[in-house]
Amino acid sequence: STRKKGKASEHKDQLSRLKDKDPEFYKFLEENDRTLLNFDASDSSDEEDGLHIPPDTLEEASDEDEEERETVKRKRVHFIPVSLKMVEEWKKAAERRLTPKLFHEITQAFKASVATTRGDNGGADPSKFQITDAAVFNALVSFCVRDLFHCLQKLLLLKPPKTKQKMVLPSTSPLWSKLRLDIKAYLSCTIQLLSCLTEASVGAAVLQHVSSIVPYYLSFPKQCRALLKQAINLWSTGEETVRVLAFLVLNKICRYKKEVYLSPLLKQMYIAFVKNSRFTSPNVLPMINFMQRTLTEMYALDTHTSYQHAFIYIRQLAIHLRSAMTIKKKENFHSVYNWQYIHCLYFWCRVLSTIYPSEVMEPLIYPLTQVIIGCIKLVPTARFYPLRMHCIRALTLLSENTRTFIPVLPFILEVFQQVDFNKKPGRISAKPINFAVILKLSNANLQEKAFRDGLIEQLYDLMLEYLHCQAYSIGFPELVLPTVIQLKSFLKECKIANYCKPIRQLLEKLQENSAYIASRRQKATFGVASRESVEQWEKQVKEEGTPLTKYYTQWKKLREKEIQLEISGKERLEDLNFPEIKRKKQDESKEEDKKEFKDLFELDSDSDEENVGFPIKGKAKAKQASDDSSEASSKDYGEDDDEEEGKYEIEEDEEELEDDSDSDEESKEAARVSQGSQKQRSCTRGMSRSDLEQLAQGEEDIVEDLAFSDDD
Repeated sequence: STRKKGKASEHKDQLSRLKDKDPEFYKFLEENDRTLLNFDASDSSDEEDGLHIPPDTLEEASDEDEEERETVKRKRVHFIPVSLKMVEEWKKAAERRLTPKLFHEITQAFKASVATTRGDNGGADPSKFQITDAAVFNALVSFCVRDLFHCLQKLLLLKPPKTKQKMVLPSTSPLWSKLRLDIKAYLSCTIQLLSCLTEASVGAAVLQHVSSIVPYYLSFPKQCRALLKQAINLWSTGEETVRVLAFLVLNKICRYKKEVYLSPLLKQMYIAFVKNSRFTSPNVLPMINFMQRTLTEMYALDTHTSYQHAFIYIRQLAIHLRSAMTIKKKENFHSVYNWQYIHCLYFWCRVLSTIYPSEVMEPLIYPLTQVIIGCIKLVPTARFYPLRMHCIRALTLLSENTRTFIPVLPFILEVFQQVDFNKKPGRISAKPINFAVILKLSNANLQEKAFRDGLIEQLYDLMLEYLHCQAYSIGFPELVLPTVIQLKSFLKECKIANYCKPIRQLLEKLQENSAYIASRRQKATFGVASRESVEQWEKQVKEEGTPLTKYYTQWKKLREKEIQLEISGKERLEDLNFPEIKRKKQDESKEEDKKEFKDLFELDSDSDEENVGFPIKGKAKAKQASDDSSEASSKDYGEDDDEEEGKYEIEEDEEELEDDSDSDEESKEAARVSQGSQKQRSCTRGMSRSDLEQLAQGEEDIVEDLAFSDDD
């Protein structure tokens, strides 16, 4: 190192001698390269020894320095603020004659306006324009959405399509190469705008615009995929109008590029449908029905693709059901008895019903039916009657539209055998039970009068809906015979007029329809083996109409009106909190009244229309036994948990299940005690059983008229 330092000092001496030898050159160096003259011996070159000598302290590069550099770069880009005047000038110029340069300017301004919705300046490739005023933003976006692409169509000089099925892509235009990048940027910005908008009316306007420029999106596969993703999101979560317009965009893209986009799109739409059908309420149900109907339309576009999807998803449902049947655990059981599973079952019934007749899809009818029947039989207890009703409706829809006989009636008639409709309700509820938006009933619901009222109404509706689609069948009298027997048996046992009235009306209609079919087929000249003749006969009867189908059309109109009134009535009464009437207090007041008016109470029975003074022998005991056994089977599945409606959180059910099972046993004990006290009360009455029955039946015993006769 001493040698190198010597060289440096020697060089410095040479420079000092230069001042004496050549003063002019030295002066020139002083003026132009002063650093050379200020040479220090320590400034020896590191290159000489090839080693790097680190400094005593190292400096760290800070983020602040980088930010400063970025701000310096940004300052160099001068943004041009867009004014309303500029937008008007662009609009007029575009209407006169749009040029590629003008289109580029408008696209850049549109890009800047979309950047403001995201809170940045356009990312890595910022626009040269800047939007600072809301009025300018509105004016620019409305101009682009309404008028810009009409002007662009004229500029591209596109030929009209020969047929409606064919679409002329804008990429066929000779000017496409000049406009391609700007159109691509515009389409990307439109998708970003859709993702940022919160106002439904603005979103709807942009979607209408997107629907009109679908051919441009089809020219850019990447942008088209991004649009499909955003449209699926809006279709499954947006406001009503937005959902419809998003579906139209999806449908339009798939119709013209079916082979590219249909299969992945069906998968994504089905997943979105399942994800958004987890909870069901009166407000959400119309949206779920909309998703089912529109997704069915998408599946109808290509049956071969649809079969592949349907096969996989129906098989998936069957696997869930099989695991629930074999591994009797709560987790497996909840994977079947939830809203998503039930909506999927109904959805596939709708798909197969809509696409029928189709040789491709027809083989799926049988496995789907088996899955639904298995779902009903999994836990066939009273608590899951609402779920049973949903399954029955799905089977009815499938049976009616695919002309396939599915034995639905046994699952409806089973309810008449399981439920004791004469039993006194444990409590009275102010609100009726809406079976359409629940899957199961709580123990408290099963004690309510509203449960039995709603159940009779549901059974009536389900039987009528199923039998009306079989009303023209040549075998109708034989088909309804078990139903007629069951209904007559019910009318004989049931003592409550409000329950007997609709069932008696239905029975009369079934008998009338049976007699009509029997009289018609007596005149037939063909045999049972002639299938074509039978189908022709049924077709003719269906066209002419039967007593049951005519009654059904009238009932349907009235039922729809009732439902509308119920919905509007519920909306009005939602804010009113009615006090719950507790039975206990009523009984206490009755005891006091009995003491005060002893003679009066000895002469009269309970004023309630449910004549609860006398228990029913025989079949009532059988029903009680079946209820006990069903409750025992339900415990295997951990069914006795009173969760909030629509919330199937499997992980959180552990503690609730244990607590509620204890409370159920307590309620059973209480029920036994109350039954014992009821029997005691009925024994202390002054009147005999026959007198009570006579009072309950009134002047004329109508039920007796429905007993079996020799003709039946």
